[in-house]
Amino acid sequence: MLDPAEIYEVDEDVAAELDERAAVGTGPVLVHAVRGFVDAGHAGEIAAEHMVDELRTRRLVTFDVDQLLDYRSRRPMMTFDASTWSEYEEPELVVDLVDDAEGTPFLLLHGTEPDVQWERYVAAVRQLVERFSVPLTVGIHGVPMGVPHTRPITLTAHATRPDLVADVPSWFGMVRVPASAQTLLELRLGQSGHDAMGFVVHVPHYLAQSTYPQAAIAALHRLERTTGLELKVGELEGAAQEAVRQIDEQVAGSPEVASLVQALEEQYDAFTRGIGRAGLLAATDLPTADELGAEFERFLAEQGPDEG
Repeated sequence: MLDPAEIYEVDEDVAAELDERAAVGTGPVLVHAVRGFVDAGHAGEIAAEHMVDELRTRRLVTFDVDQLLDYRSRRPMMTFDASTWSEYEEPELVVDLVDDAEGTPFLLLHGTEPDVQWERYVAAVRQLVERFSVPLTVGIHGVPMGVPHTRPITLTAHATRPDLVADVPSWFGMVRVPASAQTLLELRLGQSGHDAMGFVVHVPHYLAQSTYPQAAIAALHRLERTTGLELKVGELEGAAQEAVRQIDEQVAGSPEVASLVQALEEQYDAFTRGIGRAGLLAATDLPTADELGAEFERFLAEQGPDEG
C-alpha cells in the first residue's frame, strides 16, 4: 500500500487548537457522512450540511481528491454562461473540526466518497483517529425500505462491538449488500481495536430519491443520544414540515400512491403489534434477506453514474 499520509493534509494550526482542548478531556468523536454511496432521502447529506451550516467549523483535514476519484464515473458539474465557463463545482473530501451548540468539539468527515484506493483511504482515516485520540467513529446515511412516511421513522444500527448498539432493535438477519468506503472504514477500525458504529435510517422507498429532512432529523437525534452532542436539530423542523405537506399533497392526488401508502401502513402496524421475532415474521409478509439484498442492488442500479 502507498503511504496513506500522502493523500491528505492537516492544518496544523487547527490541529494545535484541537490538541490543546483534548488535553483537558477526551478526544473528539468522529462523525462521517460521505456522499456517493446510497443515501436514501439524502439523509446523511442533509445532516452533514446542517452541521456545517448551523455550527462553528474549521477545516482540519483536506484529502487529495485527484488521487481518490474517478471523474469519468461521477463528473463534477460546470456552469457555461453565454460564452465562458464560469463555475466548477470542485469535489472535496474533508474533515472539519466542529463545535456543537454547547461548545463541545467533534470531527465531521464529509464530501465525496472515494472511488479508488479504499484501503489507503481507510488507513488514512485510521491515522487521524489515532492521532487525535478519537474514542468513537459514527456514520449516518439512509436506505430505501418498504415503510410509510406516516409512521415513526425506524433505523438499523451496526457496530464493531454488539454492546454499542444493544438498545437498537435489529431488523435484519444476515444479508449481503454492495460494499462502500464507509462500511469498510467501520470494519477496518473494528479490526484494529477502535470503536465504530453507524445508523442507517429507513426511508420510504417511494421517497428514496427525494429530499427527506425527516430522515436527517432521525439520524441527528440518534447521533445526539449516542454521543451527547447538541446539534441544533430543531432548525430542520421547518423544512421537514414543508416536506410532509408536499408529500401529503402528492399522495392525495394519486389513488395509486395512496393505496401503496395504506398497504405499507397496514404492514408496519402489523409488524409493530407482533410479539417476538417469530410472531413478527408470522404476522406479516416480510421480505427475506435475499429479497432485501436484491431490492438494495436494484436501487443501486437505478442510480445514474453521476448520482452523489
